Amino acid sequence: MSGLWNDFNDAQSNANLIPKGTLAKVRLTIRPGGFDDPSQGWAGGYATRGSTGAVYLNGEFTVLEGQYARRKIFTLIGLYSPKGPDWANMGRSLIRGMLNSARGISDKDQSPQAQAARRIGGFADLDGLEFVARIDIGTDAMGEEKNEIRAAVTPDHRDYARIMGTAAAPMAPAAPSSIPQTAAAQTAPQQTPTASSMPGRPSWAE
Repeated sequence: MSGLWNDFNDAQSNANLIPKGTLAKVRLTIRPGGFDDPSQGWAGGYATRGSTGAVYLNGEFTVLEGQYARRKIFTLIGLYSPKGPDWANMGRSLIRGMLNSARGISDKDQSPQAQAARRIGGFADLDGLEFVARIDIGTDAMGEEKNEIRAAVTPDHRDYARIMGTAAAPMAPAAPSSIPQTAAAQTAPQQTPTASSMPGRPSWAE
């Protein structure tokens, strides 16, 4: 404990907040809003339409491991805003990062496999997605501080493998002495880190 027992000026203003910049493995649960738009490919009742006409995914992110395990962070993932494209673009950016993180893809990877991994068949593919998130602090409609998820951490980050639980695979066992070293190198199976399970952006005010 720090500070004087009778002076609370230096006490943390909101002890329930996870510090800004914390990296954590989280699971996304989409809280269904019942709004569908077949012309946009929005089906399954996952999207929510607000009173202003804005459409979003109501995301509940649960921290899975570490000091803040089981803590929940609520963030809206923008799909459409009558005010312009910015909110939807931010939502798309967050989802791209989530898919990269969940599927173990570098954001710079433009291979056909990586591009295919950044596509989804529907919002159901995002529900239950586990990835590494960078936790931020924003404000709610009342101006009170709250935690938000604004970005995902991809395999390019030095701490990604440790947090995601994809430690480097062990080296292949040494080849029998009867096999030439060059041949053993050619036949030894390649070991690669495994990505976690399959496959959001900020809670801007509507």
